[in-house]
Amino acid sequence: MYAFSVTVKDNYAQAVTRVTEALKTEGFGILTEIDVQATFKKKLGVDRRPYVILGACNPPLAHQALEADPDIGLLLPCNVVVREEQDGDVTVAFMDPVAVLGLVNRPGVEKLAREVRARLARVCAQLGG
Repeated sequence: MYAFSVTVKDNYAQAVTRVTEALKTEGFGILTEIDVQATFKKKLGVDRRPYVILGACNPPLAHQALEADPDIGLLLPCNVVVREEQDGDVTVAFMDPVAVLGLVNRPGVEKLAREVRARLARVCAQLGG
């Protein structure tokens, strides 16, 4: 598995706000926000349910990762997806940094990946509660 997720009781807009705030409690900010719904509509003329990819970053942890391997930036930031399902439920999915950073064979990266995963797991739990 490369991800873990939670279904939230919020509407889509509330979920995006709540996810952003919950990430802040664990030291993450949002570097990028890709509105897939709007992009597909504009570029392809395709209508789809709301879907956003949030590029979350914890600067101290990202710094440690880049110090371990400058190319690790190819695997950053930690992506979080907020999407509206067909039945109207909203899912929040988190990239599993242990799975992704497991591609890197550098000392200390595995421990760092577990720290990032623990923080994201706490965000996930906070949203589900």
